[in-house]
Amino acid sequence: MNKKDNIAIVFDCGATNIRVIAMDAHGQIRASKSLPNATEEDPNHTGGRIWNVENLWQKFTEASKQVVAQINDEDIVGVTVTTFGVDGTFVDEAGKQLYPVISWQCPRLESIMTNIHRYMAVEELYRISGVFPYAFNTIAKMVWFKENHPEVIEKASQFLFMPSLFLKQLGAEPTNDSTMLGTSMMADLKNRGISEDILKAFDLPKALFGNIGEPGDCVGSVSATGAEATGIPEGVPLFLTGHDTQFAIFGSGADLNQPVLSSGTWEILMARSAHFSSSSEELKAGLTTEADARPGRYTIGQNWLGSGVLEWFSRHFYPGLKGDELYQTMIEEAEAVLPHQHGLIIDPGFLTDGGQSGGVIKGLTLQTSRAEIYRALLEGLAFRLRESLEILQSAGGFNTDRIICVGGGSKNRIWNQIRADVCQVPVQLIQQNETTVLGAALFVFSGAGVFKNPEAARTNIDYSPILIEPNKDSASFYQEQYRKFLELKKRN
Repeated sequence: MNKKDNIAIVFDCGATNIRVIAMDAHGQIRASKSLPNATEEDPNHTGGRIWNVENLWQKFTEASKQVVAQINDEDIVGVTVTTFGVDGTFVDEAGKQLYPVISWQCPRLESIMTNIHRYMAVEELYRISGVFPYAFNTIAKMVWFKENHPEVIEKASQFLFMPSLFLKQLGAEPTNDSTMLGTSMMADLKNRGISEDILKAFDLPKALFGNIGEPGDCVGSVSATGAEATGIPEGVPLFLTGHDTQFAIFGSGADLNQPVLSSGTWEILMARSAHFSSSSEELKAGLTTEADARPGRYTIGQNWLGSGVLEWFSRHFYPGLKGDELYQTMIEEAEAVLPHQHGLIIDPGFLTDGGQSGGVIKGLTLQTSRAEIYRALLEGLAFRLRESLEILQSAGGFNTDRIICVGGGSKNRIWNQIRADVCQVPVQLIQQNETTVLGAALFVFSGAGVFKNPEAARTNIDYSPILIEPNKDSASFYQEQYRKFLELKKRN
């Protein structure tokens, strides 16, 4: 591709913000624009939450025009769209939505998943799809339509996931991608396609999902209408990406068997693996496995409340402090506490059930300081990380040599050291903040022929990794503390 520069445009729809970002082949952001996002109430269902796709599209077009105005539009080699998983809706033959996109945040889905066994045993659904039975899964939406609005399914030409809805607005052929399908609890994960057994159990036609494409596939080009709306030149190729999680992992630089910890309000530990297991044991452990961005690979993950626990702690123990002053004070105080000094074991207890099980603090005395509690909380969350790491390694059949840490929690230096010490593997930090957008852009550059494949595109990125090595002297101490943590959690 003989261009002066190569730029990918990524439309990224998150739960709180929509963004349009222009990124070059070195992973540098050339221009970006972000606008707020939020669900709306479903006009057809009191209390229901939907995504207003038309309103989001208007925000995308506004953001896109501002971004394109800051770059040379002749350098744009391709465009893609990435979003959160599971959400989409039915369209008719003309591409018109037959019902708003029900959000993964919608409470109407909870009772549906509770009773999903009426169609197929949860254990069987999990075995085939690999996806944990979250209430928000696409399959719950399908059942809701079957039971409440069967006429929508009858009129539908196709079900399109969110990225495909936006790509269609740009001018693409209506094609779903494998990574979004992999979040639905309707895929045959081993065969990387729709599960005919699941469709049969739920009496759904396979044709509803159309052709399933792969990340990096070209699905058309920007139409005249799309160009007028977005400012992107007509004819620019459009490429599939899809579920943001898969591209965040790829964009972090992770290869097979290199777990990535996305550390924010929620901690999400994910690993790309050549193998997976979706037995009752993994179901009980709360593992979810999805289609990786690359065929023949799987993304195994588990999540729990992370910084959300620390935010609760700071509100109660550090009132009056905010921002950098708050975090610097907490970190400096905790660094003054030696690991064996506080005598506390904490099970944060704020796990995937929303914290209903509660937490436990063992060893609290009248002399215990807030710094000691904070350090013990960091250790408790690190123990939770180690537990999840062991589960992922067992399910994926691998042993890792490091944990790549991204997100806001990766900036906490004492927490990173505790993670390394507890897990006894290095924690790797990278100098790339926009891993989702970067991952999606790498597939655009590959699809556009700038690089042979996404892996080759990734070699062009300077991650400037920083490796935090575990303190070997603390290994035996934390091994015993981890044992106590597991006992405490079991009793709780």
